[in-house]
Amino acid sequence: MPWAGESPKLAQPYWWKTLSELILLAASGLAREVLAVVRTSGQYDVVGMLDDDRELLGVSIDGASVLGPIDEADRFPEAFVVVCLESGRHREAVVHRLSSLGILVDRYATVLHSDIRVPDESRIGAGSILLQNVTIGPWVVLGNHVVVMPMVNLAYNVQADDFATFSAGVSTGEGCRIGRVAHIGMNASIAEGMSVGPYASVGMGAAVLDHVPPGATWVGVPAREIRSIHLGDD
Repeated sequence: MPWAGESPKLAQPYWWKTLSELILLAASGLAREVLAVVRTSGQYDVVGMLDDDRELLGVSIDGASVLGPIDEADRFPEAFVVVCLESGRHREAVVHRLSSLGILVDRYATVLHSDIRVPDESRIGAGSILLQNVTIGPWVVLGNHVVVMPMVNLAYNVQADDFATFSAGVSTGEGCRIGRVAHIGMNASIAEGMSVGPYASVGMGAAVLDHVPPGATWVGVPAREIRSIHLGDD
């Protein structure tokens, strides 16, 4: 994990503010959910959305206007941004693009539904999105740009690296490790102490009772590998 050796704690500088301006990156279904969360909580004042679909320019989505393409995020230097894409790979690509424009970690907001309670010893990274009815146990550590959909249970000492995605209804046992860009499908369960490697995928409703290797796709009850991809050296 990027914070190895540190004492985990909530990343307050990214979200412990009210009525800060916020730009939503991508006019997606997730953006609609984020919009509803921040309007209800008063956590941020949404300026609008940015999306690469030119046909959406000027369109109002749930009252938020599409102001231009994603690469124009640097037009709004006083606003936080959050990447509202369901795919971890797509979030990773957008963050990489924006880093070349000078938009770094301190510009990313973290969005938490108002019903979520985060233990003092847990940490939520910049750019992460946690929706309603998410349960967070003690010493949970989530990286940057992690998306946690509704009704997810993250047990004691779960750790997830950057760009991981937890679909609705996922349940993890104590001490699970979820790798970078890993995707956990809807209603899947990860047994205590198991790991899901970087860029791996767990299918909907799967029960993971063993370690999932990097780049592998596992499905079923109990979950078994159906395919894998080679992860080249970066």
